Amino acid sequence: MPFARLMFAVFAVALFAVTVPAQAQPYPKKGTIKIIIPQAVGSATDTVGRALATHIGAEIGQQIIVDNRPGAGGLLGSELAAKAAPDGYTLFLSNISTHGVNPGLYPKLPYDPIRDFAPIGLSGGTSNILIVNAALPVRSTRELIDAAKAKPGSLSYATPGQGSSQHLAVELFRTLAGGMDVTHLPYRGSGPGVIAVMSGEASFMMPAAPSALPGIKNGKVRALAVTSAKRHPDFADLPTIADTFPGFDVTSWYGLSAPAGTPQPIIDQLSDALRKALANPEAVKALTNAGMEPQFSTPAAYGEFIKAEIAKWTKVTRDANVKLE
Repeated sequence: MPFARLMFAVFAVALFAVTVPAQAQPYPKKGTIKIIIPQAVGSATDTVGRALATHIGAEIGQQIIVDNRPGAGGLLGSELAAKAAPDGYTLFLSNISTHGVNPGLYPKLPYDPIRDFAPIGLSGGTSNILIVNAALPVRSTRELIDAAKAKPGSLSYATPGQGSSQHLAVELFRTLAGGMDVTHLPYRGSGPGVIAVMSGEASFMMPAAPSALPGIKNGKVRALAVTSAKRHPDFADLPTIADTFPGFDVTSWYGLSAPAGTPQPIIDQLSDALRKALANPEAVKALTNAGMEPQFSTPAAYGEFIKAEIAKWTKVTRDANVKLE
């Protein structure tokens, strides 16, 4: 073999030996993973996302950083995640807003919750709490309804914003109650809404349990019921709204998703890491201390759950004639 051809062959073999291992690096050795959180720092969604980032990262041996992208009811973060490279290095904390309420609320979304995402698994959720200002002389769900109907227009309810899951929860409540003439007061987040109920600026609200806790603890709001189908373990003495209206079930849930097209072996690896993380006592403690109930599901089961939630909330938005542009 001529010397030049021999040297070319040696160079090609050496190049192959160097490049192939680099291309075949096992996931997740390429670099840091990020999880996009479509709500603000300090929100219930953020609390869940940070706990999952810490413990899933420990399971797969790679750091996972949190990237908060709040705004527009979760649309900004959702769109960013949907357009990310499907390589397993960008994950998304999908939730009741992004993958439940928004599809029925907006006539045109900048993302498709089914087509643009690959479900990894449900991570859990929390009940919302029906709270009223402590000075309001009502102590049950039925008494609140009676008070609203006795003086139409006299009561108001706070939400984190028009079209939020909490807004639609109250709309569902109003529908089942046969109609209630109450005023909607949208705020910029759950925190300001709870403060409004504490001060008496708003009469009642249905915030997620973690957001309701400060007002309950300082005695400025009174908890009447939980919105989940079953009683919440941290509020075992509270009845459910379903005790008054059978079938009422509103749970703020959270799960892990990836951009569509993410290889199935990566989805499976992340699903297994999520399962192990949710069984980790430290992760369970972090979530339960925030009022969350850890709950794992497979990617397939999570995908079906999302479809059912979209159908449920689309019906609520249509029945209540709530639409956002």
